[in-house]
Amino acid sequence: MSSTALRQRRRSTGHARPTSPALRRRVTRRLPRPGRILAVILFATLVGAGVALVAGPWLRVERVAHAGARYTAAATLDQILDAYRGRPLLALDSRAIAEQVSALPAVAAVEVTAVLPDELRVTVAEQTPALTWVTSAARLVGAADGTLIAELPRDTELSADLAALPTVDDRRRRSRLLTVGDVLPPSELETARRLLAVDPAMLGSKATQLSVRVDAEFGFILVSSQPAWQAAFGFYGLDPSAGAADVDGRIEQQVAAIRTLLAAHAETSVRWVDARNPGKVYWAP
Repeated sequence: MSSTALRQRRRSTGHARPTSPALRRRVTRRLPRPGRILAVILFATLVGAGVALVAGPWLRVERVAHAGARYTAAATLDQILDAYRGRPLLALDSRAIAEQVSALPAVAAVEVTAVLPDELRVTVAEQTPALTWVTSAARLVGAADGTLIAELPRDTELSADLAALPTVDDRRRRSRLLTVGDVLPPSELETARRLLAVDPAMLGSKATQLSVRVDAEFGFILVSSQPAWQAAFGFYGLDPSAGAADVDGRIEQQVAAIRTLLAAHAETSVRWVDARNPGKVYWAP
């Protein structure tokens, strides 16, 4: 047998070369281990379950509730929250809901809570009432910034906290158009505050309390019920160049003029005072 034929026979009958370690590692990396396969399956299952919980028919808003509202109408809150019935509870946009509720005039802060398995709950904190503004149509409750946050019938019996608030009786025809959500003109609000802060003793009066009224002819009027008299102070802010200091200075002059009048005449004999021009005060018994 030739040497060439012998070599070919040895190749055909010899053992196969063993697989190299590098090749085994490459194959192992390409073929995932059973543990990895199980982890992938578990992860996919959890993701699917999460999607099913969020978008499925189980955790959806069936009930709505709200709390903390005193001046905000329950029907208004119900209308906002009812729009979310049937939506996935865990996919609710709490910020959007809070923004809707916060836009209501009386609301100062909002907390939105998703309560498993099916309830949307909203808790509100309302602005603090600072005064009441009475018109021929209604009694309006105002916050410190002049926002009207509630409307009550004129003849309603007020709670103790509202009855203790300063009150402005606005008898101008245009005031009957005021409604919840409107904001009182800053100049008028500030004038009312300044006049409500006038101490009867500063006027030389024996009255225990003064109220403020507004009409189209005489402007702001200080009213004493006992002894009974009224003093017209007029309107302020009509001169664009006049600032807060000018208004304060004018009120001080008017207060001084009334004090001089009451020092010269018995308070019980004075029924009407026109102090719009503090340099020339008119009065009537």
